[in-house]
Order: sequence, then structure tokens, then C-alpha cells
Amino acid sequence: MTTIAKFPPILKGLFDPYRYKVAYGGRGSGKSWAFARAALIKAAERPLRILCAREVQKSIKNSVHTLLTDQIQELGLGTFYTVTESEIRGANGSTFSFAGLASHTVESIKSFEGCDLVWVEEGQTVSKKSWDILIPTIRRDGSEIWVTLNPYLDTDDTYKRFINSPPPNTFLVKINWRDNPWFPSVLEQERMHSQITDPKGYQNIWEGIPMTVAEGAIYADEYQQMIEDGRIGLIRHDPLLKAHAIFDLGWNDAMSIIIAQRAGSELRVIDYIENTHKTLDWYSDQMKSKNYNWGKVWLPHDAVARDYKTGKSAAELMTQMGWTVEVLPVGEVEHGIRMARLAFPRIWMDKEKTEKLQECLKRYRRSVHQKTMEPQGPLHDEWSHGADAFRYMALCADGFRNDNVTKRRHADEFLGGWMQ
Repeated sequence: MTTIAKFPPILKGLFDPYRYKVAYGGRGSGKSWAFARAALIKAAERPLRILCAREVQKSIKNSVHTLLTDQIQELGLGTFYTVTESEIRGANGSTFSFAGLASHTVESIKSFEGCDLVWVEEGQTVSKKSWDILIPTIRRDGSEIWVTLNPYLDTDDTYKRFINSPPPNTFLVKINWRDNPWFPSVLEQERMHSQITDPKGYQNIWEGIPMTVAEGAIYADEYQQMIEDGRIGLIRHDPLLKAHAIFDLGWNDAMSIIIAQRAGSELRVIDYIENTHKTLDWYSDQMKSKNYNWGKVWLPHDAVARDYKTGKSAAELMTQMGWTVEVLPVGEVEHGIRMARLAFPRIWMDKEKTEKLQECLKRYRRSVHQKTMEPQGPLHDEWSHGADAFRYMALCADGFRNDNVTKRRHADEFLGGWMQ
């Protein structure tokens, strides 16, 4: 087809049979434009049912609907495709539909089982849950899943799933501005300006190199320093030291529990538990199953509030389960953040057992006022619960006691291996 002539050579693999076709890189690469064009060409050649998806789609304006519509005109296919507000139809029966993955469950997504092709745009935002639901659903013989993304964090599920460990039968390509034969001069000016004024952001935005810490993260510098110092690795539990459990309470929100030990000035975060809609006895059983040399359970100030269903507080319930409990006093969040920053240089963290906690620290951000764009207090989201428990740990760490310890050791003795 003559319209293929204007197509980035690096993406010609889009016309070959692969189960997964993944393109990642920075701004100005033309990957979304090319994927839209390839999908329209293929759907014009034979009837295809195509789903265009992203993690969140609040309206059709948040989809690739406009991009596809523009490419229809560029390809001269305006008489072949009929564009409506919610769908694009081809004269041969091909259809393009649009959906947000986050709004679907295992049951509701079954309507997509017959799709021939799913194109997931802005793949860096797609959660593990969404992928785990979508991929088994697209099961038609010869069906394909296309993914375009501008990498954000190197621990995003999409990056790990398709770039770090691509599945079999994957066409994977990194594409950046230099690979786009039609890279516009206006973007070249922006790129050069960014390279001078924002060298850190430039690598992610224009070169597609993922970041290790989220932009604007409250603990960005402190966490990055931990990586550079080599304080995130495989840290063994020391049976001579007490293991203290620091809670951030939740029910609909996540319940987060940090398990830490103190050796001299060092704080070793050796484990982490997080879940939702579980009762305190479930968490208590999880903790007891680990057979640590337990010290205290540290609870936030709201642990003394009595539940209207049981008439008992979290502090009372944990005490009845045999734990030695201490409740932290009410404190200002900003003071806790300052204490957490001061605590960071003392912290050693197990890489594997605290993976979710690390994500919380990397992504813990402030909300931003929509009108003034001024940073406000910490954002309450899925990442804030672990970060809150971390803040509580910083406040109570000097109260950690090792009553039965006769010998102290340096954390280096408990590094079972260094992985980063």
C-alpha cells in the first residue's frame, strides 16, 4: 500500500505478525502517530475489531480518537472510515472502540474477548492489575497487543513486564526523536532548550530513560542517596535484635506495617506488610508467622479510638492478642516528614521484602493547588500509606529497645548480597 511510504523505518515490524508490539521512548519520536497509522492501514486491508485503551479514560477526549481521526485524513481514507463521537467504523466492517482499563473488572472486560488488536497508549500508567485482567482476555487466534509508552519509573509494571523482561514473540523497539524522519523544527528548539535548562528531566522526557524516583517526590533526594550509598540490598534479620512493627492503620485504605530493627544508630527495615479489608487478627497472624524476635507494636495516635462495631480500639485489640503496644502522640505531618528526612541516612532496607514500601517512598508527593500550582500537603493516594508508616517509624525509632542483646553488629555483616 503506497501510504506505508511515509512511515518510520524503525517501526516496520508493526506489519509483521507478533503477539506483542511495544515501542517506548521520549517525546517527538512519532510512535503514537505511527501506531495509529499502522492500525488504520491494517484495518482497511481486512475487517478487524480494534480496542484503543489506556489506564484511565474519563472521556473520549482522553483517548486516541482525535489522533486516529487526523490520520484518517492524512492517509486519504476519509471515504472509507466513518467517525462518530464514540467509535470509528470501516466500510469493510472494521471497528475502533475506546476504553479505560482501570474501570473494568474480570467480568466486565469479557466484552473485549473477540478483539483482534488492542492498542494500549500511555502504557507507563497501566497497573499490574489491569494487565493481569486484559492479557488473558485477548485470546483470539492471531490477536495482538500493541503498547506505546514514554517510560516514567523503572519499576512501573509495564516497563518491567515488556521492556526489562519482554515475553516471547515480542517486537520491542526503543524510538526517540532522532528516529523520526519528520521531527519538527519547533520540537527541536524545545528539545535543545530542555537539554540546557533541565538536564535531569531531559533524559526522561526526550531520551526515554526511566527515572528511579518520581518527579516531585517528597523524599526524592534521600531515596536516591540510599541507592547511591548501596543501602538497599538483601538484609538478613538479626535474631539478636528486637523486631519492631510500625503501623499505619487502614481498612478501605491500605494497612501498612513496617518491620524494623535498630543496631546502634542504624535502622534496618527488614520487612513490610500491606493489604486492605483485613482485620487486625489477620495482620497479627501474618506477623507471628515470621518468627522474628518481636519488640513493640507502634501504633498511630488514632489507635485509641474505639470502633463502633466492637467497642474496642486497635490498641486494645493488639494488646489482647499478646503484643506489647505503644501509641504515638498526635503530631504534625510536616514535623514527621522532617524527622523522616533526618532518619534516611541511618536506614538500610531489604530490597525484595520491602519492594512495595520502596515504591511508596519513590512516589510520595504533595498535592498541587489547581489554580496557584503551589504545592500543598502530601497527596492521599495508594502510595501515602507506606510513606505514613515510614514517617511514624522515624518518630519512634529512638524508642526501639533491644533488651536481650549482648552483642551489636554493623549492618554490613547482614548484607546477604547487593542488588541495584
